[in-house]
Amino acid sequence: MAATPLFTTHFPLKASSFSCSALPYLPHPFPLPTNFPESKRSSLLQVKASSSEETSIDTSEFLTELKEKSTVLLYGGGAIIAIWLSSIVVDAINSVPLLPKVLELVGLGYTGWFVYRYLLFKSSRKELAEDVEELKKKIAGTE
Repeated sequence: MAATPLFTTHFPLKASSFSCSALPYLPHPFPLPTNFPESKRSSLLQVKASSSEETSIDTSEFLTELKEKSTVLLYGGGAIIAIWLSSIVVDAINSVPLLPKVLELVGLGYTGWFVYRYLLFKSSRKELAEDVEELKKKIAGTE
């Protein structure tokens, strides 16, 4: 009975680069200079691990960053879902025959009232500017 090899490979193996791995030999992504001897070439490809304090990870800092990122993702996802749902509601309202025209009239009436109330006279414009500044302070949290 003839001996047959257990593993056969379809990839050529170099004698100098043989390793005990199930992965086939793949050429290097960028060519190395050919004027280096083989020992120097292999030393160029070696990666050494070093322990340093710069690479240590503070777990509490990591968890804080993870919470902040998850909060941002949660709010962003909620905003996208809210926009999607509002577009569905607007499409449903637009499908009702007379409702869009009625809503346009309501919007036009409110715009007319707003112009008359806040923009037509100088004293009311000043009142509007004060209200906007007060709202800015409330949002910014400086009040």
